[in-house]
Amino acid sequence: MSVELETTTITVTESAANKVRDILAQRNMATSGLRVFVSGGGCSGMQYGMAVEAQPREFDAVIEAGDGVKVFIDPTSMMYLAGANIDYVDNIMGGGFRIDNPNAVSTCGCGHSFKTTSSGGEAASSGGGCGHCG
Repeated sequence: MSVELETTTITVTESAANKVRDILAQRNMATSGLRVFVSGGGCSGMQYGMAVEAQPREFDAVIEAGDGVKVFIDPTSMMYLAGANIDYVDNIMGGGFRIDNPNAVSTCGCGHSFKTTSSGGEAASSGGGCGHCG
């Protein structure tokens, strides 16, 4: 099994690492990690997804984020996420993970869906609605 350890491609904020740690502790899965992936769908053509997984898959990039928190990203998703920043925001409008992706040329209003130049995106803009936008 080949697992690549990444340290600089994707940034995970302290807030996001703390939230992942809390989620893993609540599920009694402290040694697991957070899988971040990109799949087709959403109102902008591509969408982000996250899941808890026990260990990385073959060829995954593994990002070590604060006090042993691990983030797993498959090679295809890494092509769309390179240089991204993963944060967790909790405010009066609700909390959630946010991905600031420099590869996205347009995003849905809620940030769950995006387009890149290679996926048919055009000028950088935000807007549009989807099932997540409220």
